[in-house]
Amino acid sequence: MTKTSYHHGDLRATLLQAAAEQIATEGVDAVSLRALAQRAGVSHAAPAHHFGNKQGLLTALAVEGFELLADELRSAAGDFREVAVAYIRFARRHPGHFDVMFRRDLLRGDDERLDAARDRSGAELRSGVRELDVAPEGQPATQLAAWSLVHGFASLWREGALEGSQLGGDDPEDLARRMVAAIEFVGAENW
Repeated sequence: MTKTSYHHGDLRATLLQAAAEQIATEGVDAVSLRALAQRAGVSHAAPAHHFGNKQGLLTALAVEGFELLADELRSAAGDFREVAVAYIRFARRHPGHFDVMFRRDLLRGDDERLDAARDRSGAELRSGVRELDVAPEGQPATQLAAWSLVHGFASLWREGALEGSQLGGDDPEDLARRMVAAIEFVGAENW
């Protein structure tokens, strides 16, 4: 592909999508601005114009990921079980984003857009815990437990750890619903 064959209206979005796809299939270490430029058919300087460097690209991808996650969680309307499933659904639908969003070592720590997007998605995730009968002093520990539960499950699924496992299954959303139901059965009052 040559530079003149590039006809996209939004190069920034195209580069983010290409990076997410490459990360999902090859891992974050495979990403380079030069290779993304070649893939998009633009000059090697074009990605640097939008992101500065690889860290800027990954930070922009994480911001986009946290915004997508917030939208996905918001669609669950604060229902504990549905918020948990929405988190796992997001990780499955956006694996390239998911793989960089929580890797602070890869991201710009001083990016205000990243902080804001992270805060929005965190608030949506916490909304699922608010419906549980947990005393205010127990809310932080319950929120951490819920996040650990869904993030751990999503990571195990993403990394293939559940393949061939007696604990796994073919439908991760169904498995997630059963997992959350089992935790609810234990009872939030015991957390």
